[in-house]
Amino acid sequence: MENIKKLLWQHYQLKGELIALVGDCDLNFLLDTGNKKYTVKLSAENAEGLNFEQSMLGHMAEQKPPMQTPQLIKNTSQQAITSLDTPGHKTLRVLTWLSGDLWASYSPKSSSMRYQLGEKAAQLDLALKDFKYTSADKVFDWDLAQALWVETELALLTEDEQQLVMPFVDRFKVHLGAYQELRSQVIHNDINDHNIVVNQQSGEVTGFIDFGDAVKSQLINEVAIASAYAASDCAQPLEAVTEVVTGFHSVLPLTETELAHLYHLIAMRAVVSVVKSKQARTVQPDNAYKNVSEAGFWLFLKRWSNVHPDWAEATFRHACGFDANVNYSVLVKTLNDSRFNLNDMMPSQINKSRCHHPDMSVGSVFLGNSADYSNFDLIDFKINQLQKCHPDAHIAGGYGECRPFYTSDAFKLQGNQGYEYRTCHLGLDVWSSAHAPVHAPLDGEVISAHINPGDKDYGPTLIVKHEINGLAFYTLYGHLSHESLGISPVGKKVKRGDLLCTLGLPHENGGWSPHLHFQIISNLLGNTHDFAGACRPKDWPIMKQICLDPMHLLTPETKAPEAQGNENLFAYRQKHLGYSLSLAHGYPIQMLRGDGVYMLDQWGQKYLDTCNNVAHVGHEHPAVVQAGQEQMALLNTNSRYLHPEIVAFTQALLKTLPDELSVVHCVNSGSEANELAMRMAKAYSGGKDVIALESGYHGNANACIDISSYKFDGTGGAGAPEQTHILPLPDTFRGLYQGENAAQKYAQHADDVLDALSKDNKQVAAFISEIIVSCGGQIEPPVGYFKQVYQSVRVAGGLCIADEVQTGCGRVGSHFWAFQRHDVVPDIVTIGKPIGNGHPLAVVVCTSEVAKRFANGMEYFNTFGGNPVSARIGRAVLEIIDKEQLQQQAAEVGQYLIDGLNILKQKHPIIADVRGVGLFLGFELCNDDKKPLPEHASYLANRMREQGILISTDGPDHNVIKIKPPITFDRQHADELLGRLAAVMNETLMSL
Repeated sequence: MENIKKLLWQHYQLKGELIALVGDCDLNFLLDTGNKKYTVKLSAENAEGLNFEQSMLGHMAEQKPPMQTPQLIKNTSQQAITSLDTPGHKTLRVLTWLSGDLWASYSPKSSSMRYQLGEKAAQLDLALKDFKYTSADKVFDWDLAQALWVETELALLTEDEQQLVMPFVDRFKVHLGAYQELRSQVIHNDINDHNIVVNQQSGEVTGFIDFGDAVKSQLINEVAIASAYAASDCAQPLEAVTEVVTGFHSVLPLTETELAHLYHLIAMRAVVSVVKSKQARTVQPDNAYKNVSEAGFWLFLKRWSNVHPDWAEATFRHACGFDANVNYSVLVKTLNDSRFNLNDMMPSQINKSRCHHPDMSVGSVFLGNSADYSNFDLIDFKINQLQKCHPDAHIAGGYGECRPFYTSDAFKLQGNQGYEYRTCHLGLDVWSSAHAPVHAPLDGEVISAHINPGDKDYGPTLIVKHEINGLAFYTLYGHLSHESLGISPVGKKVKRGDLLCTLGLPHENGGWSPHLHFQIISNLLGNTHDFAGACRPKDWPIMKQICLDPMHLLTPETKAPEAQGNENLFAYRQKHLGYSLSLAHGYPIQMLRGDGVYMLDQWGQKYLDTCNNVAHVGHEHPAVVQAGQEQMALLNTNSRYLHPEIVAFTQALLKTLPDELSVVHCVNSGSEANELAMRMAKAYSGGKDVIALESGYHGNANACIDISSYKFDGTGGAGAPEQTHILPLPDTFRGLYQGENAAQKYAQHADDVLDALSKDNKQVAAFISEIIVSCGGQIEPPVGYFKQVYQSVRVAGGLCIADEVQTGCGRVGSHFWAFQRHDVVPDIVTIGKPIGNGHPLAVVVCTSEVAKRFANGMEYFNTFGGNPVSARIGRAVLEIIDKEQLQQQAAEVGQYLIDGLNILKQKHPIIADVRGVGLFLGFELCNDDKKPLPEHASYLANRMREQGILISTDGPDHNVIKIKPPITFDRQHADELLGRLAAVMNETLMSL
């Protein structure tokens, strides 16, 4: 090292700290002079061997491409390369250092980063387009055009490894002639994850380093190489590759012919890399750099082998603005010229002059609740009723429709972010009776007659091949009877109009209502007996040219309405809905359906909901939905009439509360509940002054805003009103007091307020508090705090109000009500919408004495508070909590989450505190000095949303992540949450 420092001073007048860098053949160092940084290379090559690279860097400097590239630093003799006379090293070279992170160490690699990578690679190649050098056509193992040398080294691979790589090698050989005719130029040739520089803060691709592997070769190789590395660690590599391709094409357009070679070229780069690693291991088994990509590329090759080449090419073509299907226009015309009437295809459906589409989209009212569409008998009944209402119509449709029943695990896959679901339907459904005949719409030959295995519950399937004017395509018929396999065995030639099959009974096709699934397929993509009946919504633009609209062939036409995008909804909302109304998660999401702990957007993509405590027993719990529907069908009126439901609900609720709390007032929201509680307290005490907690939030009514520090101390607020007195947030982690006696010290502030009121001859009306302060950051006051404050307030003649809007009904797990954890009994308890699972139902429960004083002659009447529908729903919620043992589940799963979060805390000190109880949890992000980190919390919440998990921030400094899911949240959901959190915590921007 000292000798190298002497050489640098001797030839460049540079000195500083040298840090060794990884390299293939040469010695590479980072030189930090204190003011600037440089890359130092000692090479075994002579100056002539480096001249090609030096000339290219000089050319790049002249072209000034819009990215960083290393700049040459000349020595004291004004030479770019210093010749040495030292053993093993012939040349010394110094380049400018590119600041930033390497792609390999940056996490996560986003879609926009991969697009930028493509853009920057194209800009680089544009700058190199006119660069000429006599020795650019060198013999080089890393040149993809020369990649067939790997055949001579395949013995280094295991038998399984050979079986994996040989199809790619064979495909490369088959296309070699056409490949050699593609346009060529000098390219970087090694845009790998250690040669891409990104901005640490933004993740923006800022430049490329190490031009030592540059060569004149096919331009498409540059795309293939960059794509291979960019996608090597992706669960969905084709999607990642397409992002690179799209970026490249936006700058330097690719041709259709080039795209046809891209699939196997990407694979060949991985093959060359793994074979090179095998070679290196035999010579230098301890050289980690030579084997840095091997494990990742073996996994990539396995994943890439599951991508059909034709599907990859179709995806690339679509990304570059070409038809995904080369023959799409011709095939559409062919189908249009061969029109066939549904009456002839399904002759049992006589005298049908039109089609009626049964809405089965995510937001379908026809489908109803998840319990309804899981009931096949009910769906069958609904279809039959629909047919009776539309006797002149085929009940048919669904092509391109995103459906909620495709969100089971059978349709789930791991995306490059979170889970994704194949919800977009690729065929036409036509409902009819069981054993109804289906006739062939075209001449063809049966090539598959197959009963699908148990994991595919749609019964026997036929695939018929057709050929018209030399153009081959296929039709698929699903949900058939078993007898169909005998009617149309494999090899049978069918004529247009021939009997082809019959529809299956429910027990033959997975329980579905009898119907035909009809699909037109231009390319089977390697399938022999089956073809996917649904795709990811993001694949729909491509897949609809592979699986064509059946209405190109059939009449009369029907079309499923397309899911509504977010743009128009967002624009209207901004203009016509309250300007202070914000959107959740900082990014517009259109939610159309709830299902347990999940919410579904218009495309049927599922989001695990960890922050919506209002859906207390799960979104659209079937029993809650049924209870509301049944009672709404009978009567919904005000509480001036006698009705058993409000009594039954009140009885069920009071069973969960201490005997002292015995009088119930029903209202419509938590805000109304707290407003009423304040009126009661003022009527009871004769006072008007209220004590509340810092960062507390109690609703949006005027009186509630006046006691909500979270609102009046926040943006747009005017501070505490004269009659509101705020106590410090009893936070024992970052608050005024920590450690022993914190409860007494915090409670003393209540005594101080009460003393001041007494001196001013003012009567305190109430102390109101959430038992765990949500907007304060999930803060539970220390043991003893509430006992002391309650006692002091009562001695002063005031009431104690427990706001259990968010913490009640079993959420805390250890008790049904959070106040029970503190061994106190409030005078008034307020309960919000969770008691109605989101239905507008809330409750005020008070002591008999409070109720008597409130009944002073002025009637309190709430038109729909406690109406029969709301009361029935509230009773159903209480029954579900008891029947499904959800309080116990909240305790067990909550502790499981706390344990998991504490494990994360040990690995990531940025998690400064984990707190809460049951399924009312939070963790706070701070630096080592307990300084809050709101930017990190916001980043974490947004990244979790991108991975399909809804989570949000809270606390006065917006640095607390809150976890308040429906209490049906179980360990499986907790594992998904913890796993995603662990992944995001390892990302670059989550580091301090």
